Amino acid sequence: MNVANESWLDALNNVLMSIIGTINGLLWGQVLIYLLVGVGIYFTLRLGFIQIRQFRHAIDVLKSGKDIENGLSSYQVFCTSMAARVGTGNMAGVAVALAAGGPGAIFWMWLIALFGMSTAFVESTLAQVYKVKDVDGQYRGGPAYYMEKGLGQRWMGSLFSVFLIIAFGLVFNAVQANTITDALNHSFGFDETIMGVIIVAASAFFIMGGLRKIAQASARIVPVMAISYLAIAMVVVVMNISELPAAIALIVKSAFGWQEAAAGGVAYTIAQAMQSGIARGLFSNEAGMGSAANVAASATPNPNHPASQGFVQMLGVFADTIVICTASAAMIMLSGVMDQPDAASGIGLLQQALTNELGSWTAYFMAAAILLFCFTSIIANYSYAETNIMFLNGNTNKGLLAFRLLVLAMVMFGSVTSLPVVWNLADASMGMMALINIIALLLLSKLAFKVIKDYEVQIKAGKTPVFDRSKFPELEELDGAWHPKDSKAKANS
Repeated sequence: MNVANESWLDALNNVLMSIIGTINGLLWGQVLIYLLVGVGIYFTLRLGFIQIRQFRHAIDVLKSGKDIENGLSSYQVFCTSMAARVGTGNMAGVAVALAAGGPGAIFWMWLIALFGMSTAFVESTLAQVYKVKDVDGQYRGGPAYYMEKGLGQRWMGSLFSVFLIIAFGLVFNAVQANTITDALNHSFGFDETIMGVIIVAASAFFIMGGLRKIAQASARIVPVMAISYLAIAMVVVVMNISELPAAIALIVKSAFGWQEAAAGGVAYTIAQAMQSGIARGLFSNEAGMGSAANVAASATPNPNHPASQGFVQMLGVFADTIVICTASAAMIMLSGVMDQPDAASGIGLLQQALTNELGSWTAYFMAAAILLFCFTSIIANYSYAETNIMFLNGNTNKGLLAFRLLVLAMVMFGSVTSLPVVWNLADASMGMMALINIIALLLLSKLAFKVIKDYEVQIKAGKTPVFDRSKFPELEELDGAWHPKDSKAKANS
């Protein structure tokens, strides 16, 4: 009986893996890559390369975003979105991209991040335009909200919410917990069950405190996490500074197939480099997927205009992919471990690079990095899901406690178990939410362009931008956080 049951379960698992694998192959191998790249290029052209023109201004907006009296600041929201974006994918993912596509993959990773900055700008601006206040007075918004209020399609927003909750709220958090316990078990022999209980307890402390506590924790942890990682990378770069020009040249040459394979080396095609680099960039910075827009809507922006949060989230894409992912690539490439016959794979390649350059003590540093990167992703991912749970429940707290307990249960499940079919299901859910979000972005892009232009016109006139909703007939009947009377009063003050 047991043998028969196991055979039946194995057969069912194989069928599910095949179906989900087909869906993922279609979404991520063909449809989404072209859509996300195409949308990024389109938004970049329509906004006149705003990510380059206004990069310095974006930094100024992020700095001013710390200074607010009430609510969540743009800086806190920036750190929360970075907590979700930055994970082991910035380490292991880059190593995989280098192995699959060669050094040229890094060039295409940079390029997709450049275009993705404009997509993040648009979706975060729309998230701010259509934000509302929940029963506790906290701003809520994101793709589900602009699908309902901007397009009048609540079913579309509900479908997006369900996919996001499955992917970010439940499964990805189990994946992050699994990564922590697996890494600590292999490196130090820590018991996975005990570590799982500790992770659940720590997660509960922040999750039960809601979005405000998560944002406050992210604002403290993320800068330390990122700066420490970049500092280690900088040490490796300085130690190999003479090799840096050659490494940069190799990245560019390999991106266009100009680099011939050395004797005994591996030749990478342009297609391999493009596919690996673009996929890594899209998965890492999440631009266009609609995830970071959920927390972007929660900010009280400074200047008090929806587009100011677009500038902030644009920097998030830059920091995640062009800064942190590049740091990982630099450590791997400059150490020369890729050319060694015993080269490891995945995150092991990065660990091997650090061990060769700085010594065995870096195993402790990598363990700490994995712990922080993954733990902050757990609490930030939960914040995305919380907003969508509230959307489904009419911006009330109904069912929120039960959902929090379910998230913690998934964290514990992930700490002790790894089921590939569940992880693949999360990729399919994220692919579907990205597809729905791209459609909404294109349908609402005309309004987004007008809002962004309004901001830039005020900047050129030497004014501090404020949002006057009455300038936009499309928003006349909108019941949201931006009230015409308040906006006009601020504009005249």
